[in-house]
Amino acid sequence: MSDETIVFETEDGEEVELVVIDETQFNGTSYILVAEALPEETDEEAETDETVDVMILKSVGSDEEGEESFETVEDDTELEAVSKIFKELLEQDDIQLEV
Repeated sequence: MSDETIVFETEDGEEVELVVIDETQFNGTSYILVAEALPEETDEEAETDETVDVMILKSVGSDEEGEESFETVEDDTELEAVSKIFKELLEQDDIQLEV
């Protein structure tokens, strides 16, 4: 898992800082799995099941400064395929992704 964060601008122009959980490629496009915040784990809480809402974003290219731009995945077929990839990747780290 990554500790990287990105700033995502919503449709209403609000900026939200997102934590990048994982990255993958599918059909030549880059995708990232992000969450607004991840729970802080302590040794006592490590066994606790905690739910975090996530989003899958896809790369739509880079701007003049080389910053990569992302947008939400709107196509259901594409979203389902990429969700399966992330689910398999996360299961390797004993993390369950419910689609």
